[in-house]
Parts: sequence; C-alpha cells; structure tokens
Amino acid sequence: MRNVKTVIAQINTTVGDLKGNKDRILSCIEEAVRRKADLIVFPELTITGYPPEDLVLKPYFIKENIKCVKEIAKEVPGIIAIIGFVDEKKGNIYNSAAVLNNKRIVYVYHKMHLPNYGVFDEKRYFKPGSDNKLIKIKDLRFSVNICEDIWAEGIGHPSTSSFDRLRTTLSLSNGSLGTGRAERVLKKADFLVNISASPYHIDKTKERERVIGGKAKRFNIPIVYCNLIGGQDELVFDGRSALFWKDGKIIKEAKAFNEDLFLFDLPLSVNVGNGLKPFPTEMRVQTISKDEEIYSALVLGVRDYAHKNNFKKAALGLSGGIDSALVACIAKDALGKDNVLAVSMPSGYSSKGTQDDAEKIAGNIDIKFLKVPISNIFSSYLDTLSPHFKGLEPDITEENIQARIRGNILMAFSNKFGFLVLNTGNKSETSAGYCTLYGDMTGGFSVIKDAPKKLVYELARYRNKKYGKEIIPESVFKRAPTAELRPDQKDQDTLPPYGLLDRIIDLYIEKNKSFSDIVKCIGNKDVVKKVLKMIDSSEYKRRQAAPGVKITPMAFGKDRRMPITNKFTHY
Repeated sequence: MRNVKTVIAQINTTVGDLKGNKDRILSCIEEAVRRKADLIVFPELTITGYPPEDLVLKPYFIKENIKCVKEIAKEVPGIIAIIGFVDEKKGNIYNSAAVLNNKRIVYVYHKMHLPNYGVFDEKRYFKPGSDNKLIKIKDLRFSVNICEDIWAEGIGHPSTSSFDRLRTTLSLSNGSLGTGRAERVLKKADFLVNISASPYHIDKTKERERVIGGKAKRFNIPIVYCNLIGGQDELVFDGRSALFWKDGKIIKEAKAFNEDLFLFDLPLSVNVGNGLKPFPTEMRVQTISKDEEIYSALVLGVRDYAHKNNFKKAALGLSGGIDSALVACIAKDALGKDNVLAVSMPSGYSSKGTQDDAEKIAGNIDIKFLKVPISNIFSSYLDTLSPHFKGLEPDITEENIQARIRGNILMAFSNKFGFLVLNTGNKSETSAGYCTLYGDMTGGFSVIKDAPKKLVYELARYRNKKYGKEIIPESVFKRAPTAELRPDQKDQDTLPPYGLLDRIIDLYIEKNKSFSDIVKCIGNKDVVKKVLKMIDSSEYKRRQAAPGVKITPMAFGKDRRMPITNKFTHY
C-alpha cells in the first residue's frame, strides 16, 4: 500500500488578479512542501479566477496568465502541482489544467465538456479539448479533468430544472467520461483529480455527491475533488473539496464557505482494479443545516463583493421590517460592526413600532444608527409638483417619490463617505415588480435578491437562534409586511399572501411550469394570472437591478434571461 500525501488547496482567488493569485499559489506550494506532500491540487482557472468572462478575449491577458504558470513551474520542486489556467494553441484558447513537477510543465489538459447553460458561457470563449492522457510521474499513474468533465452524462444527477436537463443533453452530445479513451485511461489510473469552480445553490451539495460519488463507484477509483471558494459578483463558490473513495463515499471534506489547505494520505493499492476496499483511515465529513448553509453563502457573497471591489464599509436603509433586519445582520457578520451604517428614514406614514424596531435591531448588533426623517423633503416634492398634478388624486406616484427620496439619501451617504449601499429587496418582491426603480431598488449590491420571502423569515429565525437571543425582535416577525408609503398600507393589498406568491414563483420561474400547470397546482386561476402578468411585465425593472448573491438554481440575471420586449403570453 502506497500513501500519496495530498494537499487540496481550496483557495479564494480573485478574477483578474493574476499576480495576487500567483502569489497565493506559490505560498500554498511552499506550505505543501514543508508538510512533505507528494501532490497539491488547486481549483479551476486558479490563475485567472473564475469566471474571467470577456477578460479572456484580451490577448495580453492570456499571455500574462501563461507567463504566471511558467513562473510558478520554476518554483515547483519534486512535488506535483495541478493548477488551472487559460492555455492558447494556434489562436484557440482552452480552459486548462497544468501539471507541474521538477520545475517544469509536464502536461497540460484541456477541458473537454464546456458548460453553456445557466450562469455558464464557456462556449463563448473556449474551444473543447479532445484528448486525455494517463499521467505517469514517479510511481504514480493518474488522470486529470476539469469540473463539467465529471458531470458528463449526469450520472445520478436529478433533472430538477430545465437547465439540469439541458446539461445532460449537452454532455451526452459531447461524449462522456465513460466512453472511449477517457474510460480506458481511468482503468489504468490509480486515482482521478478533478479541479472545479462549481457555484453554490440550494441542494447543490447533494447533486455533487451523487454525481462525483457515482463516478468514483462506477470506475472503482478514488477521486480528488478540488472546488473553488469565494464570491465573484453574483456567484458564491462554497468549497467543500473532498476525497471520494472507490465506493462513492466522501472520506475527507474541506470546509464549507471558507478557505482550507488540508493534507490527507491517499492510499493506493499496488495492483489496480482489485475490488472495493474500505478507506483505511478516519473520516472527516461535516454536516451543516440548510439555513446555516444559505446564510453562510450570503455572508461570503457580501464580504467578497465588498472587499474585492475595494469597499471597506456598507450602508443600508433599516426600516424595522424583516428584510432590512436580515440584511443588517448579514452585513454585520460579513464586514464587522464598525463597518456598517444603518439609516432609518421615517415618513409621516412610518409607525412608531417599525421605527423603534429599527433602532433596537441596530443596537442589538451594535452597528452605527442614524435617523434621517423624509417628511419635509416629501412635502417639498409635493409643493413643487402640485401645479402640474392639480385635480389628480394621490396614487402610486406619491408612494414612489418617498422610496426615491430614501434612495437619494442612501446614495448621498455612499458618495460622501464611500459606503457600498446594500439593497434589501427579496426575490418575491423583485419577481412581482413590487419595488421602485431608483427607490427601494437603489444599491450597489442586492443581498437577498434571490431569497423568497418565506426563506427570509427562516434565515432571520436562524440568525436569532444562532446567537441565542432575540437579535431581531419578535414584533418584526409578527407584523404584517408593509412598505408604509400610505395610511394603513399592507403588502397584501397588492400581492397575494407571500406563501401563495412564493409557490407560484417557484413553479413559474424555478420549474418553468405553464399557466395551466400552475393553475392545476394552485387552483386559483385569477390569482395565478395576476401574478404571472406581474412577473412578465417587470423584466425591465429586474434588468436594472443591482447584482446580488445567487442561492437558487434559477436566479435572475445569468440564470434566467428573458427579453424585456416580449409579446408571448399563455394565460
């Protein structure tokens, strides 16, 4: 039995920071050498960060990234290092993995299966590879592939959405890991290394375990899986790199939502293909709840978006409602209590209860709190517009003016003090268009834009439970949601109850169900028609919304891309 001392370098890269990423890689290699490791593995496109998008259309960017790989190779001694980068051959560029050893590049693998669904646009940039060789270094025989290569065929992968079905179709049309030369290589290999940049969404972990574990079991081979960690614009990469044993089980797993440089012994039999054997050492597998997982993704997404875009501090409007309460907690956990400003902006319609709760929440999490009343500013607007609105009754116009005044105030603080403004709108509101352009949609980053209202309440409960006290007051949970833009206003004056609204949104957006199918599930034709009309007519708003953390399989933006001008109706 030969033990391969393996280090998985689950690091947080930054897109475009070639020097910073290179330095981080070299630091990890140095540590792996110190630990007497045989092998160190890094995530997909380690040099460039993921996804580099149109940066790879710049020839000088490609040139610099290749130069970084060559410079790293010169610093790699007897250890084997596997690093992701963009290779260039005869005018084509490839999503690639470089295998480094003894101060040189010994092999370059080109990703064969290029994902082109959901958040992925790899066929826009890369050419697919066409070959996979057995790598032989010293007494080791192993194979390397990249992310989607191991998802090909979708073994054990449930078709939970249209994009999952599309993924399977595309993978089959491109061939698969289990056919041809790739299969013959695996039969000769001692183990497989898969480097990935697999973004997080709810239940993604279960999908990975089924797919990658299924491949390990099918080919009777250990799989060293290295996934990216960190936030990149809307995407969050949750890490959870792992060693999958021959029976498909996870034996060793890296931290979730944190960088991790962890060492383990990978035992290899002298003879390959001698049947399934239990893993001979202790297991290291973690379990976290769904709420903790989602909350951690939101915190990481906010932290990395702020820091990677050179923001040290953030501001938000704190109304005393559940959405802004949750965002305030996430901001504090992401950036620290000294780096978050909460601004209460009451009008004549704001109740004493919401104003008191806003101040309580800020005090409970110990962030700076300011109150900036807007009644006088609102009156000035009405006086200015009154000659032009003469004889017309107040309507949504006056409501939206208040929201836009608040947006202006937040942006003034942003400009004056350099705050990143955090938007507090949720997915239920954004879906239905129950939000105001240049008003409550204002912000540089929309923290919970992919979280339905029901989930917002669950995460708020989780935050209170986690800290063992009532950070968010019970009155916030019990109060009927309201924008407080007119007397006695409630969200349900305009929207169906959020539980019903979220069911319709899930069926229409997440599962792509038709009007008739949704009516069969919901049973209220008029309500379904109203909601679908609200969703379809609000695309222009969503197109102008701030980016925010993706946590569902079908987030607005890169996942769901509907035309603004659209005459297709089916209700």
